[in-house]
Amino acid sequence: MSDVRVWRDQGRHRLLAGRRIFTVDRPAVEGEDGPPLLLVHGFPTCGADWRHVMPLLDRRRRVLALDLLGYGLSEKPDIAYPLDLQADIVEAFVDDAGLSGTPIVLVTHDMGDSVGGELLARIIEGRSSVVVDRRVLANGSIFIEDADLRVGQKLLLAVGDRAVSLPAVRAMFRRGLPEVFGPTTQPTAEEMELQWALLSHDGGQRLYPRLIRYLPERRRRQDRWTGAIVDHPSPLTVVWGALDPVAGLGMAVRLQQRRSDLDLVVLDDVGHFPMIEAPEAFAGAVLAALA
Repeated sequence: MSDVRVWRDQGRHRLLAGRRIFTVDRPAVEGEDGPPLLLVHGFPTCGADWRHVMPLLDRRRRVLALDLLGYGLSEKPDIAYPLDLQADIVEAFVDDAGLSGTPIVLVTHDMGDSVGGELLARIIEGRSSVVVDRRVLANGSIFIEDADLRVGQKLLLAVGDRAVSLPAVRAMFRRGLPEVFGPTTQPTAEEMELQWALLSHDGGQRLYPRLIRYLPERRRRQDRWTGAIVDHPSPLTVVWGALDPVAGLGMAVRLQQRRSDLDLVVLDDVGHFPMIEAPEAFAGAVLAALA
């Protein structure tokens, strides 16, 4: 079975906001005893980031995930990728799954934190049918001025929409992904192959410089998105890999200073991808937040 099929067999495509989006919807194994969990991934990977924790979370909860537009097995059109559009797709997924107006738990990571921020801002404004009951937020540049971008990220931002050779993109990916993992929790060869297969599926590597344009957008709209993360009244748990070299622990501490009632869980030996590097610890923190 190919690497891509491993992930494809977990779910199916839906037409969401006019786009073909890959989604996973896992029912509770032993019957639901609380709101479903919606998992939103970050850049440059996809919903497969969550595949290690979903079997640990779905015993008593329905668990949903998706590949955002331009990522993984979802459609990869030749367009710009503003996060408003990604939030539209998340809203459409919630509606198509029959969960509009029904409380959900929003679990986000990396760029997904910003997509979640836009969704929360719409909810606060009364412009969304999504109801968020509780939130779990993981490593992401929620205060972009504090981010320590890697050399590869800076190069991609400098490229803009200019063409980049595909071997150069692959080299950036293969060098850049391990850089943000912890020294003792490095991605396996199998993890690297799966992530590259999903990123490059349907020629997705050509979008690599375009997808990272969410970072300047994050800078422009930080007050809206981080403001909504702070202001939305639902309980908030932050699970943070302490060894993240891009989004350091100081970001989580800074968020806690603005939202004093949040629960901060620090994973000491983990980098930027806690759901991959330490799935049991990450899932345990999520389940504790739901208890």
